[in-house]
Amino acid sequence: MKHTLRYIFSSLLFLSLSFAQAQETKTVSKDSVSEGVVPKKTAVAKTTATTTKTDSIVPPVKKDRYGLHLGIDLFKLSRSFYDKDYTGLELVGDYRLSKKHYLAAEVGNENKTTDDERVNFTTKGSYIKVGFDYNGYENWLDMENIISIGLRYGFSTFNQQLNTYRIYNTDQYFGETPALTSGQKYNGLTASWIEVVAGMKAKVFNNVFLGFSIRFNRLISNKQPSGFENLYIPGFNRTYNGDFGVGFNYTVTYFVPIFKKVVKPAEKKTAKK
Repeated sequence: MKHTLRYIFSSLLFLSLSFAQAQETKTVSKDSVSEGVVPKKTAVAKTTATTTKTDSIVPPVKKDRYGLHLGIDLFKLSRSFYDKDYTGLELVGDYRLSKKHYLAAEVGNENKTTDDERVNFTTKGSYIKVGFDYNGYENWLDMENIISIGLRYGFSTFNQQLNTYRIYNTDQYFGETPALTSGQKYNGLTASWIEVVAGMKAKVFNNVFLGFSIRFNRLISNKQPSGFENLYIPGFNRTYNGDFGVGFNYTVTYFVPIFKKVVKPAEKKTAKK
């Protein structure tokens, strides 16, 4: 009996110890989960992976397009249809040298009959203008608009034909004399000038631009025939009996891209202490 009780007591003690050990192990495991030991490590790993993934995302690189604008002066082209005394055509173009600077040129031909109060004459000739433009407009995103100021050197070769003229009569009693027919031609005439240009180009469709410019001209040289003034010069327009002139054009151009250049982000200036 005594041995039986001892055996039962030993068995109960062993079971109690085993149960206590199991409870302790379970508690430790539960506490580990509740304190976030395992999830914390997992979270750290996930955070590190996320951070690495986020850091690996590179912002898109902005690139400027470089190439040629080629087009035509719509004003001269349209005027040829509604003005019977005028025929003209002007081709325009520019090439982007840098972010702000453009090489520019215009080439044209004009045939214009001028009917003044005292004289009627026809001017025929060609011209070329070369120079540069500076774009003062700060584009953002993918805009490619231009608001510019520039300078041109112009040169024209032409001829004049005196059609009719009137002799000024100081005696009002006899009235005006009738117009006299001449038909005399003056060939081999030339003129050159400097031109200040202010204009703009706006992108209306993909690679298609509409533009407008106004020009202020100052003659450098002007070869005139004897007894006749060059009152109109192709490319320069009216001389207004002097060395100054004005003009404008209204253009449509198509952009031909050649290459792209990466835009470097502006460096942040560190404040000096």
